[in-house]
Amino acid sequence: MVRLIMGVKGSGKTKQLIELINNAAKDEPGNVVCIEANRNMTYDIHYHIRLIDAQEYKLKSFDLFRGFISGLYAGNYDISHVFIDNLLKTVGQSSIQETEEFLNWLDVFGERNNIKFTVTISADPASATEGMRKYL
Repeated sequence: MVRLIMGVKGSGKTKQLIELINNAAKDEPGNVVCIEANRNMTYDIHYHIRLIDAQEYKLKSFDLFRGFISGLYAGNYDISHVFIDNLLKTVGQSSIQETEEFLNWLDVFGERNNIKFTVTISADPASATEGMRKYL
């Protein structure tokens, strides 16, 4: 399952994400992971959440990001929810088609492995493709 949160800069996406992450820390039966483009949320999220600074791993393409997420799961089958903050900043600017394909891959991977994904993208929701809108 994928949930997409889109909005322009300053629209409250990160605040909403922090609230969702902290609720997941209390409610999720498995481990919760948050991947962000930098360590801005270090002091805002519950200490049980595994916070990953994507800059440390140079995840500058969707192919690298797929491998990274697959590796996370291979190393810990107890992951139940992965939060990804500011996806396009994490992988660098890419086409909207590549973004849609990545979200579709996350959905299939999540269904197969019983993992929920919540992703934020800094962009106008009106710019979302029809395939992306199903995750909004």
